[in-house]
Amino acid sequence: MRAAHKPRIKICCIKSVEEAELAIAFGAAAIGLVSQMPSGPGVISESLIAEITAAVPPPIGTFLLTCKQDVTEIVTQHQRCRTNCIQLCDRLTSGTHQDLRSALPGIAIVQVIHVTGPESVDEALTASMSADAILLDSGNQSLAVKELGGTGRVHDWSLSQQIREQAKAPLFLAGGLSSQNVRQAIEEVGPFGLDLCSGVRTDGNLDSVKLQRFFDTVNSLA
Repeated sequence: MRAAHKPRIKICCIKSVEEAELAIAFGAAAIGLVSQMPSGPGVISESLIAEITAAVPPPIGTFLLTCKQDVTEIVTQHQRCRTNCIQLCDRLTSGTHQDLRSALPGIAIVQVIHVTGPESVDEALTASMSADAILLDSGNQSLAVKELGGTGRVHDWSLSQQIREQAKAPLFLAGGLSSQNVRQAIEEVGPFGLDLCSGVRTDGNLDSVKLQRFFDTVNSLA
């Protein structure tokens, strides 16, 4: 059964307080703040992440995007950034979601699954049993330089639908979303939330015209 509500919208790759305010003004329920990554757009300093987070009103989700795979390192990073959510863009190699939850009570844990094939379904379903939410993206962790998000590519939404139907946690859909394909994404996958970056940007900057078109399209489906 598909989600019966209008999806929450997360605008990612936010790089200033002004961009955060713009996204929120259009109706974003959450913003994504990208820390150091092996590749991809939107990386900003941890000090700027903390500055933006401090300026965002409490109801809005502030997601720290991290490529770190060690729980202790993630906890230390979060203490510098102070977001209310942590988006794990890679697999944990040291520690578990529960370890992270114990160290950072009250901080939501969102595990990214990069949908590369049928094997991603099992990975996502396992992650959904311990994370607060899962986020399906279109990166590739097997490359020499890992892609952990921001690719602007659409993955196989039939796999995303399978995951959403069986997952034990809310699901965010990411990867190449724009006003042109968001209606299809909602109809085919039925996600709890939508996550986008390049689809609402021009020359790397948040574009109010594209934001308007995207939110208008999503709101028209309510």
